[in-house]
Order: sequence, then C-alpha cells, then structure tokens
Amino acid sequence: MITFLVCLALLTGAYFVYGRYLERVAGIDPARAVPSAARFDGVDYVPMPRWKTFLIQLLNIAGLGPVFGAILGAAYGPVAFLWITFGGIFFGAMHDFLSAVMSLRSDGRSLPEIVGENLGVGVKQVMRLFSLLLMVLVGAVFMSQPAELLAWKIPMAEATAGMGAVNGLPGNVLVFLGVILVYYVIATLLPVDKLIGRIYPLFGGLLFFMAGAIFVALVAGGYSIPELTSLKNYLPDAAAFPIVPTLFVTIACGAISGFHATQSPLMARCLRNEREARSVFFGGMITESIITLIWAAIAMAFWGGVQGLNETLAANGNKAALLVDIISRQTLGGWLSWLVIGGVIAAAITSGDTAFRSARLIVADFARVDQRPLWKRVAVSVPLFALGLCIILLMDFRTMWSYFAWMNQALSVITLWAISAWLWQRRKPFWIAALPSVAMTYICSSYAFLSPIMFGLSNTTAAYLWGGGVTFTISIFFILTIRHRDATRIS
Repeated sequence: MITFLVCLALLTGAYFVYGRYLERVAGIDPARAVPSAARFDGVDYVPMPRWKTFLIQLLNIAGLGPVFGAILGAAYGPVAFLWITFGGIFFGAMHDFLSAVMSLRSDGRSLPEIVGENLGVGVKQVMRLFSLLLMVLVGAVFMSQPAELLAWKIPMAEATAGMGAVNGLPGNVLVFLGVILVYYVIATLLPVDKLIGRIYPLFGGLLFFMAGAIFVALVAGGYSIPELTSLKNYLPDAAAFPIVPTLFVTIACGAISGFHATQSPLMARCLRNEREARSVFFGGMITESIITLIWAAIAMAFWGGVQGLNETLAANGNKAALLVDIISRQTLGGWLSWLVIGGVIAAAITSGDTAFRSARLIVADFARVDQRPLWKRVAVSVPLFALGLCIILLMDFRTMWSYFAWMNQALSVITLWAISAWLWQRRKPFWIAALPSVAMTYICSSYAFLSPIMFGLSNTTAAYLWGGGVTFTISIFFILTIRHRDATRIS
C-alpha cells in the first residue's frame, strides 16, 4: 500500500509543481488570442467552458488504455507503478501539454502540420499518412471492443439467430458494431458543441465514478497491494516479454501515448484562453495516470498478488475485459458493477469517435478542405469509416491491437522530437523533451526488433543493439535537422 500511496501523491503533486514549471517554459499568456476566437467557425472552432474541455479531453485520450493496459501491465509486477508514475509525469503529461500549446500557437492545426513546422516537410508528409492510418486503426479498435463488451453483457441470441459470423464476429457483435458505427458517423459530422460538448461531461462523470468506486473498494476492502521491493518481472515467460521494452508499450495511455497528441488539437480549438491549457492537457493526463494506477493496484491485489493475477489472466485467455467484470461484480456488485462496465464502454467509444473526427481534420488540414459545409465533412469522412470497417472485418483483434500499440508509441516518439525542436528554436530547456525522446525512440525501436509481427528477433541482446543503433541514428538526424533550420533562419 505504501508504494501505491507514494505514487498517487507524486502524480497529484506533479500537477502543481511540474505543471506550473512547464507553464513558465511555454510562456503561457492568458491575453494571447486563441484559435476559438481567431478562427471561430461553429463546427470545430467553438469556445467551451474549461470543465467541459477537461472532461472531453480526458475521455478522448482514455479509451481502454487506463483499464485494460493497466491490468495487463500489472502482470509485470509493482515495477508497473514506476512507469505509470514517472512516465505519466515526465513523459505523458509533458507530451500532452506542450503538443497542445504548439497547436494553440498554430491556430489549432492538427498534429502532422505542427510536426512539419518543426521537423521539416519530409517528416510532415510521413506524419500525415502515419497519423491518419493510426486514427483509423484506433477507431476500428474502439469500435470492435465496445461492440463485443455490449454483446457479452446484453444477450440477444434470438434476434441474431439467423445471422452468420464475419471474421469470427457473431451476429450479436455485428449488430452492436452497426449501432456504434452510426453513432460515430453522427459524432464525427456534427459541430463539436452539439453532441460531444453535451454528453461527454456525463460520460466523464461516469469515468470518475468508476475510478473512485474501485479506489474505495481497494482501500476499504482490506486488500494488500504488493510493494515495490525489486524490478522483478513476474510474467511466467519473462524472457520473451522483458520489461524493457514490452512493459512500456503495454502500458501506453496511462503513461505516454502518441494518440493523445492527435486529440489535443480538438480541444486546443475550444479553449477560451491559454491559462486553461495546464488543467485541460497536463491535468487530463495526470488524471488518466491516476486511473491507471488504481486499476493496476486492484488487479495485483484482488487475486492475492501478481502471481494470482497471472494465473487468472492465463485461465481467461488474457482477456482483460473478463477480469474487469469479475473485479467490479465482486467488489461492488449489482448496479454499481454495471456502471463500471458502462464507464469502460463509454471511454472506448468516446475515444473511437474522436479518432475518426481527428482523421477528418487531418485530411481537411492538408487538403485544405473547408469543414463548414456538411457535404464536405461527409465527403472526407465516408472513406475513413469504410477503411475502419474493412480493418475490423478482415483483421483479428490481436493483430489490430499489436499494430496499434506499436504505432501509438512510435507516434509519441515523433511528437516528442517535434516538441524538442520547438523548445530548441525558442531557446527553452529542450532537454525536458529530448531525454524522453531518446528513451522512447529506444523503446519503440527495440520493441520493433523483438515483436513477432515485425522483425521478430529471438535474441534479445541483438534487438537491444539494433534498437540502440536506430536511436543513435535518429538522434543524429534530429541534431542535424535543428542545426540546419537554425542556419536557414539566420541566413
């Protein structure tokens, strides 16, 4: 319990200490014009109260990560607490806050555009394609999993008896897929304040309730949370899944996630002044890390320790959703457990729809398509939804999640390097982003060499060496790029 409480205190304190430091570094000025005023269009550029933008941002970035990722990451042992805490503060919250400030200062433009401003046209073109593919993949992942959870909790065998399975998805899942897809289309096309701005605060309250209820059950239930006494890897096959890099990819949204930087421009277009940025973006990430910490703690404690958690995961096919249901039913019971499952489903759906919304804005930004006319929004969105549906129907979930996990962290690498360049150009302490950039570059590259879906090296040492080589090369490329841009600006 001591490790858990210390980590909780560090995360909370970081909002007031490190968050304010980053405000000074960024030069936050409440008098500076913001995109919602300068480019108001009634669709995407719409000023909203801070409490709404905070809750929307939290729901946008949460998804399944702070619950499913926390449970799967907890299987590594108490070392997961360290990554959630220090990753959430010095990697994730910094990443989310400064990428949002960069968007604020660039008229709310989407991530590929602000990356291109700082790392060059070539990187911008790569980012446009990479981030667009990731957004569609996120939308597909967060369409399929809520559909399966709903089908699991709401049986409808008779109504779907005549329907065949598609790519292993039974009829009842296909029905819920259709329902969620219709919602996604509506949420993506409507002005941000018409649907998202009205119902997301309710879902945000549900997310807070879910975490709070589990926290109370954890403390009042007399559970023994394992203490951090070593960096031991508790996985049964620890050699195949080393802490570095696999833990850092397994727990993504609760520590750092490139997906977050694609969501930040959505709310950067809705802030009323820059002073709101720390609570919305830094505070949103810190809140998500706290939620992740709570779920990791209950996962380790509920089955009497990390070994019990691993045995339960193995017995349930590593399906974190089943464990969420077991925990919520046995700690809360009745309608409270239904609210927890509802919170998980809402978090996933609300990340999926804003992923497609981000994809629409990414296309609109680089193709310069005015998004005020509805027919233009439809024209941009239809191909994106069609691609997302094809991914669900042609690719199994495990493969989807594996690609999503790596691409998500790879996107954070590019964003961190862009933040480093942005700070360098302004003669600010760029090392606060450069050090995490190097670390995440190494994690993503070594993971790529180890992953079966990519290079699949069986020799861990070789993967580490190749990862180090890639990290060194990218670091040199960054130094040469920012020096060239400095020289060009001076000349």
